[in-house]
Amino acid sequence: MASLLPQQDDFAGIRAELQAAGVTCLFPRARHGRVGKLLHLYRVVRQFRPDFIVAHATLAALYVRLLPVHTPIAWVMHSGVNDFENGALKRAERLLSRRARAIIGVSQQNIDDYLREIGTHPSLVVIPNGVDASQFAEHDDAPAPGLAAPAKQIVQLGRYIEGKSQLDTVRAFERVVQSEPDARLLLCGVVEDTAYHEAVLSLVTRLGLESKVTVCGPRTDVAAILGASRVFAMPSRFEAQSIGFLEALASGIPVVASRIPSFGFASGFAGVSLVDTTDCEAYGRALLNALDMPRAKRQLAGYTLHDTADRYMTIARKFVHPLHVSA
Repeated sequence: MASLLPQQDDFAGIRAELQAAGVTCLFPRARHGRVGKLLHLYRVVRQFRPDFIVAHATLAALYVRLLPVHTPIAWVMHSGVNDFENGALKRAERLLSRRARAIIGVSQQNIDDYLREIGTHPSLVVIPNGVDASQFAEHDDAPAPGLAAPAKQIVQLGRYIEGKSQLDTVRAFERVVQSEPDARLLLCGVVEDTAYHEAVLSLVTRLGLESKVTVCGPRTDVAAILGASRVFAMPSRFEAQSIGFLEALASGIPVVASRIPSFGFASGFAGVSLVDTTDCEAYGRALLNALDMPRAKRQLAGYTLHDTADRYMTIARKFVHPLHVSA
């Protein structure tokens, strides 16, 4: 795995897990400009001579398709917003479109945006993200598996950015504690937007919720947190197809999430409430109701890690036969 940017501190634990599983992770030592990014990727490709390249996210896919190599490339679109509203990105994609053998969207919305903004492509496919449901199995019958947590804990996991809407959750939680004083709220995530993170802390203080709301950074024990909590909140304004949402579904925890298209597939699952999370009253009522819901057994056919891996292997075999190496 190669990155365009230096490793962030909060990735150290994940990198250790990947290396233990035999995955080599390559990060540049410093933040490079455009030419430096191209050189870094070119060195990686020349060193490893891959048979197939999977480029995740818009900028990575643009850079790798500028390289003078013949390796088949698949671009995976993860963005929850339409990147092609940026005119420069749209022009670049129109020039480089056919350099990708396959264009993969994690949701149908990604593909629809591409067709509308760029046009057709010989291989457009949707491959949803997958979740390793087995890591949640041990918590199915143990709601609080050794993790100290309040009995009525609501949790939101996600980066601190405006699009994740932690502020809406705090405002709705104020309504929850008016009816359920024992309720607690746990917010966890990478602090990507420091100003937004400060706004969350400020709102908690202004509403007098310091004793009932915990605002912390990223966590690696997601399965344990979901197992120890009673409700999972996800008021995102936009998502392509959230792994965090899938993890919550796999854990069986009651879910209250925003009514956006990418969450629509889960509307029929037991214990899932999709509401207008910008309406604090409605959001608060949904959270309060969910506190009394039991955990659910949900079948995530098509959304498991195995399903996703199989689909990616199908794409790779289509374009890497017989095997070729980079020029």
